[in-house]
Amino acid sequence: MRKIRHIILVLLTAGILAGCGSEETVLQDGYYTAQAAEYSHGWKEYITIMVKDGSIVSVEYNAENASGFIKSWDNAYMQAMFHVQGTYPNEYTRYYAGQLLEKQGEEGIDALTGATSSYGSFRKLTAAVLEQARKGDSSIVLVDTAN
Repeated sequence: MRKIRHIILVLLTAGILAGCGSEETVLQDGYYTAQAAEYSHGWKEYITIMVKDGSIVSVEYNAENASGFIKSWDNAYMQAMFHVQGTYPNEYTRYYAGQLLEKQGEEGIDALTGATSSYGSFRKLTAAVLEQARKGDSSIVLVDTAN
């Protein structure tokens, strides 16, 4: 009888520990946003995700200026950056957002040549927004993205 109680206790403890571990990785349904705490070169980057049934179903990654204009829409900026870096905001923001959606987390997302500074910001914002989604906290979190 004592052996059976010991086995039951071990199984219950294992079940409780397994439940605690998985709870940390489960994303709560809702919308979550992480935003750079400060403007960098006139732009403030942000990422917004939508989680449904525990999975990321939508990702928006971009930047806006003080008037709310979206960086990916700035054609002059796009042309200037493309000639110098070989990429531009509309390309790299879609790439990073698509990778997060595909991989369902920050692991395995590679930097895009010419957008490594934004990659660093993206990684910091992604970590913060995923933490918000794990907690189910839909308030906007401000992130220090300075390199």
